[in-house]
Amino acid sequence: MALRESEAIVLRTYPMREADLLVTLFTRLEGKLRGVARSAKKSKRRFGGALEPLTYVRAFYDVRERQELVRLDACEVLESPLASEISYPRAVALGHIAELLDELLPDREANDAVFRLTLSVLQAVAGPQIWMPVTYFELWLTRLAGFLPEFLECVVCGRSLNGSRAYFHALADGLMCTDDKRLASSEISSESRTLAAQMFRAPVETFVGMPWPKSQCADLRKFLIQTLQRHIEKKLVTAGMLEKLSPQ
Repeated sequence: MALRESEAIVLRTYPMREADLLVTLFTRLEGKLRGVARSAKKSKRRFGGALEPLTYVRAFYDVRERQELVRLDACEVLESPLASEISYPRAVALGHIAELLDELLPDREANDAVFRLTLSVLQAVAGPQIWMPVTYFELWLTRLAGFLPEFLECVVCGRSLNGSRAYFHALADGLMCTDDKRLASSEISSESRTLAAQMFRAPVETFVGMPWPKSQCADLRKFLIQTLQRHIEKKLVTAGMLEKLSPQ
């Protein structure tokens, strides 16, 4: 059987037997795949540094009938996160992107919009400033996954939130007005909602270079993470790691 070829982003790798690796790939052609890279720990010619998480590669693999795992034959590096210095905050941000993709993407379902989003955000997270690309990625991924509620009206009464205070709760979908907010709700500022609207109208490159400390859109990120965790019904490990990073 002829090998298939696709652009792909490496999400995770796990040791398997003495020299093999179990690899999770987000391919452009067929979506998320899991496969075995035989002798990957020994073969620099076939893999080299191509299996580092978030490496953009050209993957060559064999899909066999009635087998869940593909056989990963080789990978050619197109872009590597190792081309820039890996600080701890950047490593956490890259891990966050990988975890979100692995948890949210269904197996073997191509999604070119998410693939293009990921490539553009990886370019933006190449530098030391992580909070803008992390915010942009969480926002757009939540929208593309179909989990993002309406920002302009109260989910309870339908009242317009344009120019009004808005609140969210970890156990409820959508935003609520002052009258309908639940106990222990958190507020999302009008500034964060305005920035979210701007992000929906412009590519991530537009925001590169803008001052963006951890405090900026922290309420928006909290809302997005709570929304995602509610839908996947589990905690995101890297979300907690991001929260523990010192302000920048």
